[in-house]
Amino acid sequence: MDPPQTSHLSPRKKRPRQTGALMASSPQDIKFQDLVVFILEKKMGTTRRAFLMELARRKGFRVENELSDSVTHIVAENNSGSDVLEWLQVQKIQVSSQPELLDVSWLIECIGAGKPVEMTGKHQLVVRRDYSDSTNPGPPKTLPTAVQKISQYACQRRTTLNNCNQIFTDAFDILAENCEFRENEDSCVTFMRAASVLKSLPFTIISMKDTEGIPCLGSKVKCIIEEIIEDGESSEVKAVLNDERYQSFKLFTSVFGVGLKTSEKWFRMGFRTLSKVRSDESLKFTRMQRAGFLYYEDLVSCVTRAEAEAVSVLVKEAVRAFLPDAFVTMTGGFRRGKKMGHDVDFLITSPGSTEDEEQQLLQKVMNLWEKKGLLLYYDLVESTFEKLRLPSRKVDALDHFQKCFLIFKLPLQRVESDQSSWQEGKTWKAIRVDLVMCPYERRAFALLGWTGSRQFERDLRRYATHERKMILDNHALYDKTKRIFLKAESEEEIFAHLGLDYIEPWERNA
Repeated sequence: MDPPQTSHLSPRKKRPRQTGALMASSPQDIKFQDLVVFILEKKMGTTRRAFLMELARRKGFRVENELSDSVTHIVAENNSGSDVLEWLQVQKIQVSSQPELLDVSWLIECIGAGKPVEMTGKHQLVVRRDYSDSTNPGPPKTLPTAVQKISQYACQRRTTLNNCNQIFTDAFDILAENCEFRENEDSCVTFMRAASVLKSLPFTIISMKDTEGIPCLGSKVKCIIEEIIEDGESSEVKAVLNDERYQSFKLFTSVFGVGLKTSEKWFRMGFRTLSKVRSDESLKFTRMQRAGFLYYEDLVSCVTRAEAEAVSVLVKEAVRAFLPDAFVTMTGGFRRGKKMGHDVDFLITSPGSTEDEEQQLLQKVMNLWEKKGLLLYYDLVESTFEKLRLPSRKVDALDHFQKCFLIFKLPLQRVESDQSSWQEGKTWKAIRVDLVMCPYERRAFALLGWTGSRQFERDLRRYATHERKMILDNHALYDKTKRIFLKAESEEEIFAHLGLDYIEPWERNA
């Protein structure tokens, strides 16, 4: 049986490439109705202008293909206000209103923020009295944040869910996933690090000059970025998305209990659809895989925050029926502020419990849920944790705490949300849940590890090893120089031991 799989990143639905005339913003996509932008092509070029228009429209801005009286903001690059007015005169374009004349840096900041930002002097283009002289290049383009200060380690970068480089990070997430399917670890890490650092940037990359000084962007990565800037997509990503092997592995690993080894086996046997796999009588499925097929439709649909909160209430009720003083914390993506996920993870610990009580808790909870008809499947993995064992040197090492991988039957009447999206007549939904029981004195390390994100944790452990001569995992922090274990009551103390500024959970979406 393959180990339970972490959720794989899904490729975003690709927009059709635009040829010929640019598509205008559709009314339903526009968030800021009072602001109408026109981007001047002069000194910018057609491709760059099209790229900026597409980015702005994705963020909800109304961007016009042609200049008209409705335009409120004219954006230009490497032009003065006088240059813009001269262009209007040459083109014999009359604008009855008085639109703002702005440097492209204002639009870039708007795109990064996902909303209009305040116009300041650095954004406004200068208009000279004698604008027939167009030699003045205007104010210099505002450069992005000093990129030389960006760390190579995700644990030294604050990464929220506001990603203004989605078009690039989606591409690298897909390439990393494909390398993972092919067990090409080096290339997988390369693409994961590139995606991670781009997610942390407070500005949108719109030219190759913007990538200067940014760590983790090697020559191959930069070639892909350049192609996306110029063509709006990557030919390599397009090839991966059309690759039969990638599509098959993506499909097979979406089944609970199916990993790379099983996917490889099914692919070599010629299977390309789940219906063919399920109907083949020669195949033997594990208990986990049978459950994965049985509840497939529910499990591949996203878990909403409202559903996760409903599960949280039921988990706390069950745990505290046996350990009243227990702490139950929702971890994973939901702790990092995500509104949707593929499963719900919980860390359980109790300050007053004995080892026997800790060891028996998860089985008692399973028995209780079975009696109540709330348990569809579970796999209980016993603890192999040893207090004196040194932390693992592997950045992706799993912990040794007792844990339970289960499928929970969530009664939908317990969910506080709009029920219109539920299937007609359905009263429950199968939800993937992971429960982890850890000793109270190790709760800070376990909480840090189970909060994620994956790349944040990888870099945190890498930083500890290479920069501090320490070893960190979900169990402990060990100082190799002093040859001692460092105690911590909270995540903040672990960051302090490592000499790092504390980063909140919602800033760890690397």
